[in-house]
Amino acid sequence: MSAINIVGQRIRALREKRQLSVEDLAGAIPGDREANSRLIIELESGELVPSLTPLLQIARALGVRLGSFLDDQANPDPVVTKGGDLARTSSFTGSNLGAKRPELNFHSLAANKSDRHMEPFIIDVKPHEGEATLSTHEGEEFIHVMSGRIEIAYGQKRYQLSAGDSIYYDSIVPHHLHAADGSDARILAVVYAPV
Repeated sequence: MSAINIVGQRIRALREKRQLSVEDLAGAIPGDREANSRLIIELESGELVPSLTPLLQIARALGVRLGSFLDDQANPDPVVTKGGDLARTSSFTGSNLGAKRPELNFHSLAANKSDRHMEPFIIDVKPHEGEATLSTHEGEEFIHVMSGRIEIAYGQKRYQLSAGDSIYYDSIVPHHLHAADGSDARILAVVYAPV
């Protein structure tokens, strides 16, 4: 079972646990209800690689944190992730609407840690194809480039970051992140999104 299908299955399980139809959930997130319904159906079936913005909106509508779609079990104790233990991967697209090909592979650094307020990840970033769609959601993001180069569109500005550089920003401002120069990059990202 792929990580993409796990995310979709967890969305469906949480939705059904709350006795919500697809249409009920679609109406609880910003945007067009019909488009949101199609998005939820495609995410739950595993047909679509999810994007973070709609996942954050779905998580908020369900009253859970983003990590609820990625965790196997809750653990109140400290969670230790060893350097070579990045096997758990969830794939996402940089497009706000989702896509058929992943551009971001997230390796959770706090999987199974319950009651957390931050989501730390190592992210393998692929070059973006086509026009970038800026996303916006409540919260904050901290990005540290570990290898390669990335470009961040933030509002009307663009930032080029290389290994060792970092940026911290309010994610309510429209933004998009992708690998620069046509090569892959790797970043440490810490995302805070209020529930």
